Amino acid sequence: MMTDVKELVLTIVRPLVSQPELVNLEIAESDDFIEYNLTVSPEDIGRIIGKQGRVAKAIRTIVYSVRVEGPKKVRLNIVDGK
Repeated sequence: MMTDVKELVLTIVRPLVSQPELVNLEIAESDDFIEYNLTVSPEDIGRIIGKQGRVAKAIRTIVYSVRVEGPKKVRLNIVDGK
């Protein structure tokens, strides 16, 4: 299941950035969340967030709509790699 969400995020994000080879997605689990930490190159961070956060919100809407077994919720963090 986790690999499905990871592939989904990467499939959405890679075409949006100028340096897809620098896209990195790490998974961390806490008691309540399965957290996906997305890192892109510094010049691509604006493309992922978008104007007024619209692109990031759209990506999160898609990712959060995926059903996850168990009580944990999925969370997508966009990490500023500076």
